[in-house]
Amino acid sequence: MHLREFGQYVVIHAPAKLNLFFEVLNRRSDGFHEVETLVYPVDLCDTLLIRRRIDDRIDFRLSCPAQGMVRGGGSLGEVPSDDSNLVIRALDLLRQAGRIKMGADVLLIKRIPSEAGLGGGSSDAAAALAGGNHIWGVDWSVEELAGIGAGLGSDIPLFLREGATICRGRGEIVESVRRWPVLHFVVVRPPVGLSTAEVYGGCEVAHEAKSLSCMIKAFASGDLGRIGGLLFNRLESSASELTPWIVRTRRIFDELDCLGHQMTGSGSCYFGLCRHARHARRVARRLDTYGLGKAYAVRGCR
Repeated sequence: MHLREFGQYVVIHAPAKLNLFFEVLNRRSDGFHEVETLVYPVDLCDTLLIRRRIDDRIDFRLSCPAQGMVRGGGSLGEVPSDDSNLVIRALDLLRQAGRIKMGADVLLIKRIPSEAGLGGGSSDAAAALAGGNHIWGVDWSVEELAGIGAGLGSDIPLFLREGATICRGRGEIVESVRRWPVLHFVVVRPPVGLSTAEVYGGCEVAHEAKSLSCMIKAFASGDLGRIGGLLFNRLESSASELTPWIVRTRRIFDELDCLGHQMTGSGSCYFGLCRHARHARRVARRLDTYGLGKAYAVRGCR
């Protein structure tokens, strides 16, 4: 995760992610599910600005300039602006773990839709851990920060790494992918969000799990047609039972010329693999005419 200084502030861009492969292996005794997923970061980003305070107060401000997002609500989902926001919770955990007595001024500029399967809240929390680590001089390693993040959310550790990752366990066991292509996608969030717990609750674990190995080989080679044909998300059928918007969105994508398409994470965002940036922009403009919500043309970020 890249940090840069801007005056007194440290600025961190927190990327969204797409799950190009998502298999649910079994239900664990702790109530979570064992998963295997290929996670790809894209350049739809929130921005976190953070600076140190000499007192112990955390002053948190939320800005939602994206369409329909005004301080906690709107067509792109609910974004908490109080102490329940993962940014504040992550900073509090870091302070407790590091016995930090200082506070912070924090501004979160929110662009990633929530309840969407894009990992926006988790990415923001990872950015907060990285930013707090820097301004408070904690100087902890990525592994140590990931340990704190894993206790708050399964997706948080992956956002502390750069590039594409394979995640296992409940998502907190992260392996970086050495070779990966810069891909282009179109992403749309339907007018409804989905509860992660409800989507997992309705998921039926397959008797024979799909293997990630074929996708990894296609991914390493950059074969777009092969990658598109191997997109897979076990949670999509469960999400389709909770809202008609997933099926409706899938049918619209069937009419487009994407190389492959599916839901990301536990939804409700849906994405299509495109040939290049111009193709992604063209498909996004077309999707904007269907009344599904705002469409984004995105690319992989390093």
